[in-house]
Amino acid sequence: MSTATAKMNRTIEDLTLEIKQEIHVKAPLEKTFSALLEQDGTPMPLKLEAWPGGRWYRDLGDGNGHLWAHVQAIKRPTLLEFYGPLFMSYPVSSNLQYRLKEHDGGTLIEFLHTALGLITEDHRTGVVTGWGHVHEMVQKLAEGRLKAH
Repeated sequence: MSTATAKMNRTIEDLTLEIKQEIHVKAPLEKTFSALLEQDGTPMPLKLEAWPGGRWYRDLGDGNGHLWAHVQAIKRPTLLEFYGPLFMSYPVSSNLQYRLKEHDGGTLIEFLHTALGLITEDHRTGVVTGWGHVHEMVQKLAEGRLKAH
């Protein structure tokens, strides 16, 4: 005999996610944008096709992988925007926005991740740490404290 469970009466808070972060980088705008394009995906083997409609995906080799998102908008060196499920393999849609501008002799990255769908609690709590790690790597790469690969 099989068993099934259902969760009913979800609130809008259960179905949405919003993460905002500001990353201050001590590097020029163009160098920071290049680091952002290069660093997206570390430490996983993600590939980015940096043009409108391009894919951002996890490449596992031999034609295997996981589509994270598509490039919704790119305007070098001030905007990079994605839409897709990202790391979530269930009914969800995310929008990521990276807006870059010159600020105090360096670059300010304004990051916004919004999502709508059946977001698990593990992802809801872990995503802040995950994005923080990625953004730290972008910052180090742009500032020359991390070697490019």
